[in-house]
Parts: sequence; C-alpha cells; structure tokens
Amino acid sequence: MQTTNFIAIDLGASNGRVLLGRWDGSRFDLHELHRFANGPVNVLGSLHWDVLQLWSEIKTGLARYAQQWNQPLAGIGLDTWGVDYALLDSAGRLLGNPYHYRDARTDGMVERAFELAGRDAIFNATGIQFMQLNTLYQLLSMVEHRDPQLAAAETLLMLPDLFHYWLTGRQVAEYTIASTSQMLDARSRTWSGDLLTSLGIPSAILPPVVMSGALLGELRGEIVAEAGLRDAPPVLAVGSHDTASAVAAVPGLDGRSAYISSGTWSLVGVETPQPVIDPRVLALNFTNEGGVSGDIRLLKNVTGLWLLQESRRQWQRAGHDYTWGELMALAADASPFRSLIDPDARDFGSPGDMPAAIRATCRRSGQPEPESVGAVVRCCLESLALKARWVIEALETLLGHPLETIRIVGGGSQNHLLAQWTADACQRPVVAGPVEATALGNLMVQAIATGHLPNVAAGRQAVAASVELHHFEPGAAGPWEEAWGRFLRLLQD
Repeated sequence: MQTTNFIAIDLGASNGRVLLGRWDGSRFDLHELHRFANGPVNVLGSLHWDVLQLWSEIKTGLARYAQQWNQPLAGIGLDTWGVDYALLDSAGRLLGNPYHYRDARTDGMVERAFELAGRDAIFNATGIQFMQLNTLYQLLSMVEHRDPQLAAAETLLMLPDLFHYWLTGRQVAEYTIASTSQMLDARSRTWSGDLLTSLGIPSAILPPVVMSGALLGELRGEIVAEAGLRDAPPVLAVGSHDTASAVAAVPGLDGRSAYISSGTWSLVGVETPQPVIDPRVLALNFTNEGGVSGDIRLLKNVTGLWLLQESRRQWQRAGHDYTWGELMALAADASPFRSLIDPDARDFGSPGDMPAAIRATCRRSGQPEPESVGAVVRCCLESLALKARWVIEALETLLGHPLETIRIVGGGSQNHLLAQWTADACQRPVVAGPVEATALGNLMVQAIATGHLPNVAAGRQAVAASVELHHFEPGAAGPWEEAWGRFLRLLQD
C-alpha cells in the first residue's frame, strides 16, 4: 500500500528518537529508525546539554531512513523538552554548550525576579507557573552574573528552534516552545518586552514567533547529501514543546477530560480556548502553555517518573540493575500507604541518591522510612497518584465543572500499576495510551500542515485508530481516602 511518509524527531530529557510515521489515510504506522541516550553533562560543576552529539544523532536517523526507504519524505518535524535555549553570535555560531534546566545557577533567581518586576506582574503578563528552571530565570541569572555569553549573543533560540535553524537555516521561535519560557505574553502570543526590560534581559535577541504547522523551509542541501536522501523534504514546525505534541495526540480529549502526559515530568491539565489568568490560578501556581491550535494547555508540572528514574540510577550505581518490570513487581508486593511524599518537594529536584532523599523526607515528616526497594517505588507511585488527584480537583474548581475521565499518555502510560492507582486515588476511569503520544502528535501536526488531515479532532481519531488503549476502572475508595487525608496534611506542612 502506498503511504505518505513523515519523520518525527523527538528529543526527551533522557533519550531521543528518530521515528518514521507512515500515513495510509486512516492510521499512522510507527517505525523506530534510531534511538539514543540523552542527559546532563557535568562540566566544572555546571550541567549542560551536549547539543552537538544530539545533532549527530539526528543526522544518523535521517541517514537510516535513506538507507531503508526509497520513498520521498512529506515532512520532518522536531520537538524537545521545554525551557532550555542556545545563544548564537552575529554569524549564527553557537556560544557555548546550552545549560541544563536543573543547573544550580537559577537558585534564588525567582525571588530576585519578584524584587525587580513583581510576582503579580510576571504572572499577569505570561500566565506561566513559577519554576526556577524557566528560561526567564536562566536568563536573569546570566544578567545578574554578567555572563559574557549573553553580552555577545545576537540571537536566542529555544532548543528545538536551534535544531530547526541547523536543519533549514531559518531562525524563528515556535509558539508552543516559546510559551514555556515565561517570557511570552499569553494573550498576544508575542514576547513580553516590558517584562524583559524590567529584568535587564535584551529582547532584541528573541526571534519572531511562528505558529505550529508553519513551513520552516526545505532541509538544507548539505544535510540531504550527507544523509543520502533523494530530495529535500520540508521541515515543519510541529508542537515543538514535546508536551504540546503529546497533548495534541490524546484520543478522546474533551472538556470533561483531564490529561496526564506522563514521563520524567507529569503534566496534569486540560485544554482551554483562552488563557486563564486570575488570582486563583496564580495562587495554585498553574500554568497557561500554548497548544498546537493556538489554544491553551492549562496545567501543572508535577515531578513525575524522575523520582523512579533517579532511584533506579542509584540502585544501578550500587550494583543492582533492576528492570522496570522487577521494580513494579516489588512495589505491588510492598505494604500500601506506609509512607507518602510530595513529589514536588525541593529535596527531589537535583540528581543524586534519590532513595536516600525520600527516606530523609519521610523521617522528617514522622513517617516510617521506606527501606526496601519495593517500599521506595510504592511510596513514589502512590504519591504521584495522589498528587494527580490534587491537581485534578483544583482544575475542577477553576473550571466550575467536573472532569470525568483521566487520559494518560506518554511513557508512563505503559505503567499499568500507576494507571490503576491513579484511577483508585482519583475515583475516575483512566484511559492509558498511546505510549508514543509525542511522536504521534508531531506526525499529526505535519499531516494537518500538508493537507492529509483536516484538523486536530480528526487527528485524534486517527491516533486512536493507530494504537491500543487500556482502560482502568477505579477500585474501592476507602483505603485511598485515609491516605488522601494524610497526603493533604503533608502538603500543608
């Protein structure tokens, strides 16, 4: 069968993939061309991204398509995690390795921004939650420390836009990734010049904003030749923030549904047509990020599987290389509700010995320390399920109506233990899948941009036809209600 072929380049905080999406007119068929590791690189005490290695891996993925498939590509789309950026000089050359969002240089910068610009003013302009990893505070750190790279910079590109530039030669800011920076005016979708000026951040280095679906240009000839492609396919702006692409691909998402994009972070939210910027949203520290149709993802970032990823790395360092299946089995056998944590506690924000940090937090809160591997994993999963309930109930208060179904997508959707406990904790049915939501959303926006799909609603139907979805009904509420009361007391401490 003749298909239309697209490539989705999906760069996550722990790994990257180059995937082929074959569209047959009713469904997408995914083929992994290339998978590679990603993560922070510590250099002289600072955390950076190795973007040149990522660039090499992207080109390897394109070459593998050329080696395996004869058909011309209809498009290439790329997405990454949010907030991080690169600086270029006047000749378009990279000024140093981009910083990792967990680097400690942003310590104290949120408070400094409040002194200079005011908390209310920052939120009223951007609608974005306060997290010290946001681009705004990364740049403020450069201003405060008189970083010479900022003084030499001609252009700032968010990380997907850096790769767009290297792919096409065009320097722009795609809307969904720009919205994560806390520098974009949520209503006008343009850079907030007044806010940037108040913090001493030069707005002249910011490129024009383009919407998802925009044609960025053809793949540069030297890359076509290096990869061995037969022609120069178009490069399209998708939801360049990976969560924007993932949410675009949530099957059945409607006004009565909440989504959880589950991975290193859990992004728990809803879709709204316009930003919701009021004192309640500010008090809850929720965020208004851009969607692929120009709509808004009203959500909260919750520390997600990072807790387990870091714990697993610690156990590996100690010589115990548990598989994810083994960890889930140990968690299922552990005693329920023995210890709970707030996943977003500051103690869990940095790489290191996560099990020790979890035990210390439980000890300080007067709870039993989870000593065994299974107890640590169960503590994390039960706490994530309860935090999802807290966010969803807060969203219901903001919206003024109930959210009846939870739809989990991303890598965490294949964790059926977490899905069931989320259904139990929230007392709502959960629909889990697709695992590859980000890649499918990326492909879907390309298909819309090239006329192969009419809109996002049709795209979500196509995604549902392309994958297997798993359904989880809530179990007995009683045990979770007692844990819920304990969890709320933890959040108040």
